Amino acid sequence: MHNQVYVNRTLNMRKIKFIGLDMDHTLVRYNTKAFEELAYQGMLQKLVADKNYPEDVLKLKFDFDFVIRGLVIDHARGNLLKVSRHGAIRGSRHGTETISFQQQQKDYKGKYVDLGGADFSSIDTAFSISVAILFSQLVELKDETSHKYPDYGKLLEDIVEVMDMAHRDDSLKSVVRDNMEKYIIQEPSVAEGLERYKKHGKSIFILTNSDFHYTKALLDYAINPFLKNHKNWMELFDYTITSARKPRFFYDNINFLKVNPSDGTMTNYDADLIKGIYQGGCADLFEKSLQVSGDDILYIGDHIYGDIVRLKKDCNWRTALVVDELNEEIAKMKKAKPARTQIQDLMDKKLPLEKQLVDLVSDEIEQGVKHDEEIAKLQTAITQLDNQISPLIKQSQSLFNAHWGEVMRAGNEESYFANQVERFADIYMPTLADLLAQSPRTYFRSHRRPMPHEIGLDMTAEEI
Repeated sequence: MHNQVYVNRTLNMRKIKFIGLDMDHTLVRYNTKAFEELAYQGMLQKLVADKNYPEDVLKLKFDFDFVIRGLVIDHARGNLLKVSRHGAIRGSRHGTETISFQQQQKDYKGKYVDLGGADFSSIDTAFSISVAILFSQLVELKDETSHKYPDYGKLLEDIVEVMDMAHRDDSLKSVVRDNMEKYIIQEPSVAEGLERYKKHGKSIFILTNSDFHYTKALLDYAINPFLKNHKNWMELFDYTITSARKPRFFYDNINFLKVNPSDGTMTNYDADLIKGIYQGGCADLFEKSLQVSGDDILYIGDHIYGDIVRLKKDCNWRTALVVDELNEEIAKMKKAKPARTQIQDLMDKKLPLEKQLVDLVSDEIEQGVKHDEEIAKLQTAITQLDNQISPLIKQSQSLFNAHWGEVMRAGNEESYFANQVERFADIYMPTLADLLAQSPRTYFRSHRRPMPHEIGLDMTAEEI
């Protein structure tokens, strides 16, 4: 059942007049594993054909589970990093091999990573999964035969370049168009939900970086068969903006082109927008043309940077993020709950013992009073509890990604990705269908989040 919408900031859907949708991985869901493997194979071919890489790379195997969204690539060192909300490194790999804690401390000197630095980039969209996998594998090949490959930074640069090339030259999109059932997931509930929202007076538009012809092919397949109150997707969506060049769309000053839907040809367009299909443009012209303000618009996308972060920084549109990994992550969290409950119970027993131990050792240092026997008993009791806790932690962690654990957590802290979601997405959900299952008049209320000094206080609302 689709009903999972999570609220970071209160959002009253009754006040939203325009709902904007990214297409890829938002309005149209992909079979991510199948598509990323297609992209991976395409990049291998282009590295050999266009970048003169050794044919050894063609023997590499796609390993979808090696990477999760939200990791950070260290270009200079050839590392993948799992980073907390504060930039602290909680896990790392060089190539495909785990970096020991000692080596990690030596490499990074315990520092917090400045993710705004030129040497770091985030895996913040499903389209980046294959890039990170291939980067790690090529780092390993370079280390084995350094004379055959460029430095780590150039490796990543080449991978990103051939990925962009594959997206531009139709080598990927043509395969998707010819094999829709393999790469695209049809969701009848999305078309049904969009028509329901239209009945409530919502104006719905598409804002996508994909070109018109690819957009048309996907929407013909994913939307048209399930419409009941509209002839086709062109009638359903009031405005369809293709090749939008996000995130530039949100901050640049670019004119719109009008697209002729019969053949995809384009003409310059300087008038106010009317219902139809466009290319390019910018948020400022969109708002002025339709005489709307940012608070009137809810934009929904899957790319934390391209769709949400820059939008939130450069415009004041309301934001919603699709986090496809959530369904699987929540299911695993439910399986882990019994072990985590046991861990918490044992920690509740351990903490007062640690407090007693600290007090006794402090008393010895400050007062010169010996507590050898009591200290020994406490240390034994704490060790026994640790021996019970350790296998439970391993049991809980084993349910998640074997290499990186949870997407939204880095140890006990929120992951850097989760922090971005919290900061920039007003609401978030596993799929667009989860939002569309809600009433178009829903008032999404954020929960009061306790600060550390409030946790454990039994306070009434009046006292707060």
